[in-house]
Amino acid sequence: MLDPGPGTRPGPRRRWGLVLLGAAGGAGLALCVAAAPFVAPALRRVCLPFVPASTAQVETVLQLLRGRGGALVDIGSGDGRIVIAAAKKGFHAVGYELNPWLVWYSRYRAWREGVHHNTRFYISDLWKVNFSEYSNVVIFGVPQMMQSLEEKLQSELKGNARVVACRFPFPSWIAVHESGKGIDSAWLYDAKSFKTTANEVPD
Repeated sequence: MLDPGPGTRPGPRRRWGLVLLGAAGGAGLALCVAAAPFVAPALRRVCLPFVPASTAQVETVLQLLRGRGGALVDIGSGDGRIVIAAAKKGFHAVGYELNPWLVWYSRYRAWREGVHHNTRFYISDLWKVNFSEYSNVVIFGVPQMMQSLEEKLQSELKGNARVVACRFPFPSWIAVHESGKGIDSAWLYDAKSFKTTANEVPD
């Protein structure tokens, strides 16, 4: 490379300006990457923002499913904490999440917690998944989606399934048990109940 000569070299102030500009650009990129898990969910059919489950919410879910076994699915599994906690209790636990950043992070957490052999995380739109193979279903939903999800699960789940809805209940189903308060509230539904109701024929 040719030396441009002393008259064309950037002065100290200009060099510091370039350094600060580069640092600002790097910080902006890092911010975009960090914010991606929170922004990307807004692109879904129904906006389902990522709000991590609290310790109380995780404990409530496990309490409502106490004594159960088999396959468990967390619909919109976020950072994987429900799936990981369920796996530690002996469930074969699966999470479906549309946001790839959160799925990759969940897989890492499961590996770090030593339950990666008993967990699976999939990048998928919940409306394109058939949940008939699961006997335990967990959902942290929003009011706009609960009616459509109710209809989907009612048609797909088998009679031995249990469903735990956190934060918001299903609009038509009658819960067999309710636990927690405020944002930590959760409702337990028995598929025998809501599938029987759906199959009733009016006189």
